[in-house]
Amino acid sequence: MLSGEPDCFKDFAMNSLSPRAAVGLFLIVVLAWGVNWSVTKQLVQFLPPLWTSAIRSWIALAGLFVILGLSRNLVIPERRDIPVILSVALLHMTIFSVLVAAGVRFLPASKAIVLGYTTPLWVAIAAPLLGKDTLTAPKLAGALLGLIGLAVILNPTSIDWTNTNVLFGAAMVILAAMSWAANIIYMSAHRWIASPLQLLLWQVLVATIVLTGSAVITEGPPHAEWSWKLVLLFLYSGLIGTALAYWAMSMVNKSISALTTSLGTTGTPLVGIASAAILLGEPIDMSLAVAAALIVTGIGLATLGDRLLRGQTAASG
Repeated sequence: MLSGEPDCFKDFAMNSLSPRAAVGLFLIVVLAWGVNWSVTKQLVQFLPPLWTSAIRSWIALAGLFVILGLSRNLVIPERRDIPVILSVALLHMTIFSVLVAAGVRFLPASKAIVLGYTTPLWVAIAAPLLGKDTLTAPKLAGALLGLIGLAVILNPTSIDWTNTNVLFGAAMVILAAMSWAANIIYMSAHRWIASPLQLLLWQVLVATIVLTGSAVITEGPPHAEWSWKLVLLFLYSGLIGTALAYWAMSMVNKSISALTTSLGTTGTPLVGIASAAILLGEPIDMSLAVAAALIVTGIGLATLGDRLLRGQTAASG
């Protein structure tokens, strides 16, 4: 390290963050991910979902190469980490990304992000069924609240059931949330050799290769009317909404408790709703507000309530 480097860069290079820096980065992640849904909504008006995800992934790959190189987190992965690299790359960075892009073409970004962030509810339901966790009362209550919220946002007065494209869009985003949940369950059971931060570049590399190959095979060369607006949308989505957000979240996870990050990410759909209203002019109707409140409360109850219950059980034991 050069003696003239700023302290914050030294912290990043040493993979440690002060509490203030960790909270600041976490807020950036929530804002970046929330706004990215409105950006994706605009991108898929120019290009198909596969090419949208592939181009964004190439930009993120370049950004992460620089970020991880400067912070000395470029490593060759061990063989035992290859399954988790493939899990994140395929289930989250590829399937989740493409399904969201496909769904948001036909669904308002504000409603899509609420459906997309039902992921913790699917984890709470699926993990006990797979023998990976215990279904506690708070998790059950939180999951039920979330499912009620899901029913509210999917009711015929909220989305047009006579429009096949709208129903397709909602189904794609819900399947995306389930794919992300499957990835989370697998990651929780994986015995990591390298850190998630050190494997991040390899995950994005695999996803980029798969996305690009799939786009070329199914959609042919990309055709779009390129403009400064399209370039800026891709730069935001690739560099800020993906590369910076992934790196920042990996750094934050080392400095803030899992409980805090789990609860804090519930702010992402709220940011997404606000950004869709500001950037896209999407209305915030009653069903959207009620559904978002129920789902966010459900996630909070399942996360916080379960953690408190485990703490009480451990104390009494």
